[in-house]
Amino acid sequence: MSLADPNTITISGSGIVLPRVSTGENKSEYMSGDGYNRLTVSHDYGKRIRRMIRFDTSKIAADVFDTSENVRKSMSNYIVFDVPDVGYTPAEQLAVWVGFNTWLTATSNAVISKALGGES
Repeated sequence: MSLADPNTITISGSGIVLPRVSTGENKSEYMSGDGYNRLTVSHDYGKRIRRMIRFDTSKIAADVFDTSENVRKSMSNYIVFDVPDVGYTPAEQLAVWVGFNTWLTATSNAVISKALGGES
């Protein structure tokens, strides 16, 4: 089963519409019309199960070495769930995620802001 099509991710108040552009075995990709944003959801099955949700974004910015030139810059943000094939139910996995996400985003994303600033 796939996610909704399209998906929308809102960044700084602007919604980015991401229609599905690719499906494969255990993987779907969604991309914005301009090609600057991609959402990937995939599942790898082996001794452990790895579920990944990844968002890649890029923009055009001035080259720091030559400000008369513009270059494409990119960043990625993703989460991986690495679980055994048995032992944790989907409900238990979700409970772990909810606790972790609550900690990350508490007090206006304080932990994320500190990590992005280089704190550990």
